[in-house]
Amino acid sequence: AIDYTNGPPHIGHAYEKVLADVLARWHRMKGEEVYFLTGVDQHGQKVQQTAEKLGITPQEHVNNITAQFQALWDRLGISNDGWASTTDPRHKACVQKILTDLKDKGQLYKKSYKGFYSVRQEQFLTDKERDAEGNFGPEWGEVVELEEENWYFRLTDHVEWMKQFVEKSSNFVLPAFRKAEVLNAIDFDSDLCISRPKSRLSWGIEFPFDPEFVTYVWFDALINYISFAGYLAEPDSGLPDFSKLWPADCEVIGKDILVPAHGVYWPAMLHAMGFSDEEMPTLLVHGWWNINGEKMSKSIGNVIDPLEVCKEFGADVLRLWVGSVDYSQDMSVSYTIFERTSDAYRRIRNTFRYLLSNLNDFTNDDFVSAAEMLEFDKWALARLQALVEETTQAYEDYHFHSAYRAWYDFIVSISSEYFDAVKDRLYADAADSVERRSAQSVLANMLEAMVRQFAPILTFTCDEVWEKYPEGMMEDGRVASVQLAGWPA
Repeated sequence: AIDYTNGPPHIGHAYEKVLADVLARWHRMKGEEVYFLTGVDQHGQKVQQTAEKLGITPQEHVNNITAQFQALWDRLGISNDGWASTTDPRHKACVQKILTDLKDKGQLYKKSYKGFYSVRQEQFLTDKERDAEGNFGPEWGEVVELEEENWYFRLTDHVEWMKQFVEKSSNFVLPAFRKAEVLNAIDFDSDLCISRPKSRLSWGIEFPFDPEFVTYVWFDALINYISFAGYLAEPDSGLPDFSKLWPADCEVIGKDILVPAHGVYWPAMLHAMGFSDEEMPTLLVHGWWNINGEKMSKSIGNVIDPLEVCKEFGADVLRLWVGSVDYSQDMSVSYTIFERTSDAYRRIRNTFRYLLSNLNDFTNDDFVSAAEMLEFDKWALARLQALVEETTQAYEDYHFHSAYRAWYDFIVSISSEYFDAVKDRLYADAADSVERRSAQSVLANMLEAMVRQFAPILTFTCDEVWEKYPEGMMEDGRVASVQLAGWPA
């Protein structure tokens, strides 16, 4: 998702971007073409109000915050291919074309409305948002009563289609248990207000056919997924070929923006634009982050600064934490957890060092065939092969935490079961003995397997290890002769 530039990044922003980065790097490693898009959501009432308090323009404010996000992504090695900034003129042109098209189709209309408005969430509220006592909960922040004229999107026209589409789809929402949340949210009896009068909000994309209004920030922001993928772009825009990228294989978002924004508004908008069922994206929805049992929140003040985590533990420790937790569930985060993750990271790194130290004189010519291998080495290689197959499937299923746990358990067990057992052979005087080369052939396979399976997560560490491979083991950027089958190209 694109991040709202009303405040600096916190650990939740870092978690989501690393999660998406792990996914992108895994598919690139398989030889697949990947386009990884993220960016910043820069419009809206909160941005305008904060800029006014600071005595600067909204553009100056969002530029300052955007620079903080970009610096963090560089520090974390985020490998995005595209950058979405909603103040970009190309995005503005796309949004205005869509608004004009929807108006021509009869999907937009103007009316006056009186109701309660959440300043924090920048939306009108209904009685459904009230609690049992009839009050609007703290999640809505300041709530004021407003009466004003606005433009509306005919959301109710798409309710029945959305119900049928979500019910029959097997992968619109992942994990599957969140499908029920979307179905429960598709119960609209009112349309969606998609404008704000310039009289109270000037910081937004102007309606092309009614310049006294700007576009509601959510309607504007959701369009980033297609505008920066080249939808309705001019030939010389510098944007990608939309036909090659859409539908998105995966939109990585948090559960707090699943409903109604991504699970209801977004498919309805796409449907109104003319996108088919087959052109709907898959939503990969991650959980929240809890600190001392409380949901992390800027308003509470219990946020963790990811740059401080990187300074104290290193970027790869933060990345390893992301890869070690189940994305589908809420997760605990604290400096104590990062300390434990750092201990695990050191063990992984030490295993890399051990493998490299025992292969510094090993070349492609030293590999032995499976037939020549000692039985104990065949056993270790078979375990490695099974692990690669298991964790490859885990990556494919977005179960990065399962892949990490399986590899970490393997490292712990193989250190005692295999490394200790073969150390005498590795240190034997006869450097060219079959016994020594048999063990080294296994270690060479282990090293490449670890680098390839950990590289999407421990990107900095694995780059360092890859650079230290003995030259004689390498051909065209990979280990020259590997016993394992089924490696990505």
